[in-house]
Amino acid sequence: MTDTTHCTTAIILAAGLGTRMKSSLPKALHRLGNQPMINHLITTARQVFDDVVVVTGPDMPELEQAVRPFRTATQTQRLGTAHAANAARDLFGDGDIAVLYADNPLITAETMERLLAARRQGASLALLGMRPAVPGRYGRIIEDHGKVVKIVEFKDASEDERGITLCNAGVMCAGAEDFRNWLEEVRNENAQGEYYLTDVVEMAAKAGSVVCVEAPEDELAGVNSRSELARAEATLQTRLRNAAMDAGVTLVAPDTVFFSTDTVLEADVTVEPNVFFGPGVTVHSGALIRAFSHLEGCTVGEGAMIGPYARLRPGTVCAAHTHVGNFVELKNVELGEGAKANHLTYLGDASVGRGTNVGAGTITCNYDGVFKHRTVIGERVFVGSDAILVAPVTIGDDALVAAGSVITDDVPAGDLALGRTRQTLKSGRGLQIKQSLKARKEQG
Repeated sequence: MTDTTHCTTAIILAAGLGTRMKSSLPKALHRLGNQPMINHLITTARQVFDDVVVVTGPDMPELEQAVRPFRTATQTQRLGTAHAANAARDLFGDGDIAVLYADNPLITAETMERLLAARRQGASLALLGMRPAVPGRYGRIIEDHGKVVKIVEFKDASEDERGITLCNAGVMCAGAEDFRNWLEEVRNENAQGEYYLTDVVEMAAKAGSVVCVEAPEDELAGVNSRSELARAEATLQTRLRNAAMDAGVTLVAPDTVFFSTDTVLEADVTVEPNVFFGPGVTVHSGALIRAFSHLEGCTVGEGAMIGPYARLRPGTVCAAHTHVGNFVELKNVELGEGAKANHLTYLGDASVGRGTNVGAGTITCNYDGVFKHRTVIGERVFVGSDAILVAPVTIGDDALVAAGSVITDDVPAGDLALGRTRQTLKSGRGLQIKQSLKARKEQG
């Protein structure tokens, strides 16, 4: 367990149901970059704060599982943001705390650092603000001669107050003991009958000074609906694409490439248009990912060429200088150095040796309806087109599998395997059949 004495703590409020999402899934678990929103925030907060505590709602086992091993507190009734923060008061520790929101997942570590620095420079409380193009229903930050005096929620704001462009992002930072004291004083005398965390701003202003740290709208905008989730995804993808290009990756058409947050592309990787990177992908230097390919849970070696229209599924490792061509699907496959599967092929639960060529239309039959079985193909093997390899089966080094063969038994090294019926010729019969078909066509 984390020692909370004088450490900094991020308290993440995540009890919201996300009613506007029209979903049975807790709002904090909706995904950005193939990762739950809250995990983005936890990852960033851990770069700045010593500890993280997540406030969940009742009956949210999926959320509690997603945030492990971090500690959680439960808001048993949803009575407002101050009520939610108060649920975690025993986990504040003795240092500074920051209250964050799971539906603000894109706050950067730099902005969190600036918030913490503003607090440490002597402010009773530091908060984050923004100036959105459309202020909408955000709470307004009320200042007097450059000092923050209070925050007014949109529902309670006057017309003049609604005209203010500086909006509250919800995030604030103060000493743990001060926060505890302020939370005890918050009342629910407002239009919603809720306990607003924003009420502590006025208390902090009376006790000392409150400073506002401004950050860009796209970093602080909340996610409360599917359309806002899509906008946040667009912001995140722009960040990930820029980071990849800054690291030496060529994106031929950046706006068409979709990344997961854990995608790793080394320098000198080239990615053509319309490529999707699911979770768990690593691509090494010099590899080319061609257009319309889909990669997930896989590793691509140096100088490899994948696609176009290739699908790499979880467990696949393509070694250096391998080729995976159009309409080829690999699932849980080890493709040895220089091996090729260039056309219209499915390989599942297989090992393919160095320098092996797998012909067009080849299939490993890895599933018997109950169990999965593995196919082992050795080095320098040539597998002819339309071969069917019925697992479990092993093809030895330097073997040759004839096109159209169905292979059900192991093939020793260096052997030729023919698993097809013998060709039969019927003299003149082909011409007779054609003539018969033409006559039937003419007769209607």
